[in-house]
Amino acid sequence: GRHPGDSCVHGHDISKIQFCGADYSLTLPNMHLGIIGVGLIGGSVSLSLQKCGFAQNVSGFDRSEAHLARAIERGIIQCVLSPQDLARQCDVLIISIPVDATAQVLVEVLDVIAPGVVVIDLGSTKENICKAVEQHSNRSQYVAAHPIAGTENSGPDAAFDSLFNGQKNILCETKERSAAFATQKAEDLFLAMKMKLVYMTPKEHDLHVAYISHLSHVSSFMLGQTVLHMEESEENIFDLAGSGFESTVRLAKSSPQMWAPIFNENAKNVSQALGEYIQHLQVFKDKIDARDMDGTLGLMTEANDVRRVLDGTRLKKKTR
Repeated sequence: GRHPGDSCVHGHDISKIQFCGADYSLTLPNMHLGIIGVGLIGGSVSLSLQKCGFAQNVSGFDRSEAHLARAIERGIIQCVLSPQDLARQCDVLIISIPVDATAQVLVEVLDVIAPGVVVIDLGSTKENICKAVEQHSNRSQYVAAHPIAGTENSGPDAAFDSLFNGQKNILCETKERSAAFATQKAEDLFLAMKMKLVYMTPKEHDLHVAYISHLSHVSSFMLGQTVLHMEESEENIFDLAGSGFESTVRLAKSSPQMWAPIFNENAKNVSQALGEYIQHLQVFKDKIDARDMDGTLGLMTEANDVRRVLDGTRLKKKTR
């Protein structure tokens, strides 16, 4: 079907849009969007929603004055407001900052939020953030989200309007704790960005992303470190690096300032995933040491089944 944004309408018209086989009505008012954190994710949200006409007026805040200046130059935001003023003046407020700072900023925003304003955080961890505001009197105006999208680059110059096209977005505790109007506005916003919506609990989210996102970043960072240490004695090693190495180590170029808090916030799940990964690596090493080619062949053949996962299929349940 057609995606939101294929034919954008202006003013207060209503466009009937089909997405992933389902119809929904999307109103496109003169929305005032707020962004706290105008880097890759926050900046791309703004550019995407401006491109499709969902947001016409975007204000923002960032701790980095250089980022704010660049965000204005690129049209990511039109003006700068404090987080408190964003909470009072915007229709929707996006928080896209390191996860260790998100809970405090979220509480401060909910303390002064105007009626009807919806605040959405886009952090890569959810359980601690959701717990921090579960008793807040304005909790119902908050929607917990995590778009599964990104690149190894950071900052406003890394933002682009198609980052989220066709990607999944996870929403947590919408039925349990978010008001219906807040959930609807968040869903409309993410569908306008051409995302596919997935619903789960914060606990499920943090466990699952430890395996499908956080572990791959740890692996890439440590592969990069392993080869860098090797380079100290073998200075020409990078002359041999090809596309396979580059694609595997690409995530090691990601922002440490963003990822260190993520690993810390989700430490229990990341440690569990990392422990299992290390066990698999040890088994593979043992078979290499034993010159067990049939064994390594078997392990790699088993691992090839990841194609099924990436294709989005499900293993058929065995019938007894």
